[in-house]
Amino acid sequence: MKRRSEDLVVFLGPSLPAAEARRIAPCTVLPPARQGDVWRALSLKPRALVLVDGVFEAQPSVWHHELLAALEAGVAVFGGGSMGALRAAELSEHGVVGVGRIFGWYRDGVAVDDSEVALLHADAEHGWRPLTVPLVNVRHAAELARKARVLGRLGAQALVDAAAGIFYQERTWTRIREAVEPAWTRPVREAWDAWFAGGVEDLKRLDAIECVRAGAEFVSRAPPMQPGARRNPSSLVRRRRLMEDMTRVGSRAVDSGRVMELLRGAPDAAAWAEAGLRRALLAGWARSLGLDATEEEIAAEEAEWWNERKVRASRREAFLAANGLDALELRRLCEARALERLALTHASRLLPDGPSWDEALASEARLGGQWEQAARALAEADDTSDEGE
Repeated sequence: MKRRSEDLVVFLGPSLPAAEARRIAPCTVLPPARQGDVWRALSLKPRALVLVDGVFEAQPSVWHHELLAALEAGVAVFGGGSMGALRAAELSEHGVVGVGRIFGWYRDGVAVDDSEVALLHADAEHGWRPLTVPLVNVRHAAELARKARVLGRLGAQALVDAAAGIFYQERTWTRIREAVEPAWTRPVREAWDAWFAGGVEDLKRLDAIECVRAGAEFVSRAPPMQPGARRNPSSLVRRRRLMEDMTRVGSRAVDSGRVMELLRGAPDAAAWAEAGLRRALLAGWARSLGLDATEEEIAAEEAEWWNERKVRASRREAFLAANGLDALELRRLCEARALERLALTHASRLLPDGPSWDEALASEARLGGQWEQAARALAEADDTSDEGE
């Protein structure tokens, strides 16, 4: 199978330069993930997503629902280093693969909130360069200093406590050293200064490298994509994705929110919405009554849908993408169509003294004026017949 850079999508910022990630493996590197970015990345059809960096305060953070949607679509999700480590710890039981030491700290309760990995950094123009020190890097340095017999247990804890007491946007090694000084004896301070001058490891960088390698190794094995557990996200999540997703039209990407704005102004918008609501309500009602569409019924609906559109098999994937769909979402919609058909077919039995097919036909024809047209046509035919006699 030919590898594409889009097969591996990596969200990176201050933890690791994009060029270094690309040296590890061919990949598409995106900026630190914001809310909606993972949904949008799914339009690239990746085999694996690696979440390392994400935004925290200035913009909404990447949602758990986005990562679950990726898993449901059969995309492997790896998290480590920063925001990825936090989300992996929260979602590991759902299938997100956590990588690295920081993930382990979140999983085991050593690190407990996002402030542990938060730091101030430069913008994209300056390569997301870190400007302050995340607390996880201080924890790592304290552990290494203990192993090197530079710090004892109390001295190492004092270092971590001093760093934790400094706001993350102001936490530099200079400020940390000043804050911990009263807690250390002179020999400890001198030993630390001499050891620190040799440089300290950046744990976030190390974990980011490990996470990118894990994603790259998965893609290199090219296992068959296995859709994850089917989920039924809330209407809030569904609406948010609808507005924040991306639609691929050939090589162009269009914000789905803009598509919705255009559709709202279409002359047939109300009719389309009513048809969609009717289908959703009938399908939901059918499910609540215990009706299930069989695989054969869903497949039949999908085959009919494709037949109506007369799209060649070679163009179907692109056609779905241009409609904001993938195979999974098409199946979901065809299942709703099948349930709608079941509800309509068995309408007379779904309610006490339920409506018959003829009653339904008559009511719509009367409301729409078709009843009158049919009646007039018959009356005129009868008149013509009478005249003939």
